[in-house]
Amino acid sequence: MCGVAGIVSTSPPSPELVREMCRLITHRGPDGEGYHTDANAALGMRRLAIIDVAGGDQPVYNEDGTIAAVFNGEIYNFMELRDRLVARGHRFATVSDTEVLVHLYEEHGDDLVEHLRGMFALAIWDASRRRLLLARDRVGKKPLFYRQAGASLTFASELKALVADPSVPRDLDPVALHHYLTFQYVPAPWSIYRGIHKLPPGHLLVWEQGDVRLRRYWKLDFTPRPAHDEREAEERVRQLLLDATRVRMVSERPLGAFLSGGIDSSAVVAAMARLSSEPVKTFCIGFDDRRFDERSYAASVARRYGTDHYEAVVTGSAAREVLATVTRHFDEPFADSSAIPSFFVAELSRRHVMVALNGDGGDECFGGYRRYAFMEKMGRMQPPTRLRGSLTRVGSTLEERAAFRSRLSTAGRVLRLLGETPQRRYASLMSLFTSGEKVALYTEALREQVAGVDSYALIDQAHTNSCAVDAVSRFMDVDVNTYLPGDLLAKVDITTMAHSLEARSPFLDHHLMEWAVGLPGRWKVDGQVTKALLKKAMGPWLPPELLSRPKAGFGVPLADWLRGELRPLAFDLLTDDTARSRGLFRPEEVRRLLHSHLDGRDHSSRLWALLQFELWHRTCADGPHVTDAAVPAGVPGCRG
Repeated sequence: MCGVAGIVSTSPPSPELVREMCRLITHRGPDGEGYHTDANAALGMRRLAIIDVAGGDQPVYNEDGTIAAVFNGEIYNFMELRDRLVARGHRFATVSDTEVLVHLYEEHGDDLVEHLRGMFALAIWDASRRRLLLARDRVGKKPLFYRQAGASLTFASELKALVADPSVPRDLDPVALHHYLTFQYVPAPWSIYRGIHKLPPGHLLVWEQGDVRLRRYWKLDFTPRPAHDEREAEERVRQLLLDATRVRMVSERPLGAFLSGGIDSSAVVAAMARLSSEPVKTFCIGFDDRRFDERSYAASVARRYGTDHYEAVVTGSAAREVLATVTRHFDEPFADSSAIPSFFVAELSRRHVMVALNGDGGDECFGGYRRYAFMEKMGRMQPPTRLRGSLTRVGSTLEERAAFRSRLSTAGRVLRLLGETPQRRYASLMSLFTSGEKVALYTEALREQVAGVDSYALIDQAHTNSCAVDAVSRFMDVDVNTYLPGDLLAKVDITTMAHSLEARSPFLDHHLMEWAVGLPGRWKVDGQVTKALLKKAMGPWLPPELLSRPKAGFGVPLADWLRGELRPLAFDLLTDDTARSRGLFRPEEVRRLLHSHLDGRDHSSRLWALLQFELWHRTCADGPHVTDAAVPAGVPGCRG
């Protein structure tokens, strides 16, 4: 597990700049560094040593030194690949997973990615052809950013490394901001900075003597497969999860697991306990507010399997103390408030282990979100096309005028959604700000910059491109291509790497995913029962009370925090002269949201998005030009 950075160009690149880029991502790899420099390439890496601790330094080379690789991630089948390559006559100098890459490239070229089982963001430099290959893993567990400027290409694991180059402008991309305020993250291929891009999951980028080409090499196939025996499928779930967990337990450093109290993380811990001769170390974060606290469910799994269990409680005051630090690590606005407990559970875990398994991907594989059941139910209530416009107008009016969370407000929301197409309905469910709400928020200048840009079109495209037949599977496919990499995986990668902790996700093993997504939709969502097959499969492994509880998610008491401990910060950051001077949001609309929230309507997610954007601007984008007066007192680390 590492951080990578580099520059390729038709003219000599700067090795000093690459060293500085790597210095800025030392937290990704505190155990060492390595560099390659020649007439057209400068590659660098920071290493977190997990496999072949003594001998696995990077870059790695082929036998004649013409091919070099730097790599972030883990290749779980590297020993199998190594044996095949040795049989083909390749000579290895290490027993690291990274060295497999250069020899696979010699054998298969760009198609080497087809043979990898794991998570990765890799760079392979072919000096004889003056050719760079960048690749990102299938679902996007490991990040990779790049910028093309003329005949040069710069890449890095984090945005902060790219903007370390003083020639790179820190210009806000208004389209990226527009998408962020819809989805709570900046979706690939955008980044918050104009001209800097995310390499999308499952994609390759080739730079060859100044020319750049992108290609998608993998897409999860939701085509339904014949399935008759549900009991057999339950056993297959357990087998695949055990296998995916087994390969992710290979480590020369201490290993444990996040245990939230949900089915997915509990299933992973159960699998680990079956595969380990020692007690599994487990880590859980809770809250004083019982509505959000799942420690009792996590504790029941910990007791069942005799884990070495650790807990911590997150308060609003503690969240406030780490806000600026978390923001700096994300490098761009990120409004999923569960990043806060994710940051704390990573910190807790890193005190005891260097690798932590988690339950990410279980919802997308097996239909775990309640919105899937809602969408399936709404699909059975499809109104005639001629009535949709009227339903939307009436519903919006009711929703706006009714008391928040009243029955009339709920009825209005249902009517409004019924008037939408299925994909627009889903996009609305996933939105922080609707299109109309963004229009009300934006200044005239920002409206002009994003005129004609439709954030919901990203959902439309993912929905249209899906080969799934049933509604549940189709929206799972949408999430795999949008929400999963853009939000969940980015959150886990950033918060764990902030503490030099490696996170591994058995449910995101591509063998397990490819099998699970082709199952019938009714096995995933059965009426109001989500994750139906997985719950049945985990019956022998998990406590009954955990299997029968409603889906909870990793929520935080954000609404209360913004009326309590975080209230002064929100008002200071969102209403002072610095925020107003940006000319992006109408001050009167921001104040309306703040006061409406205090009066009882829940605008916490929208306010959090605005808060995170402003805090990002002050901690990252404004850089050394930010003045002391622009940073509210008591925000730790804002000027650090």
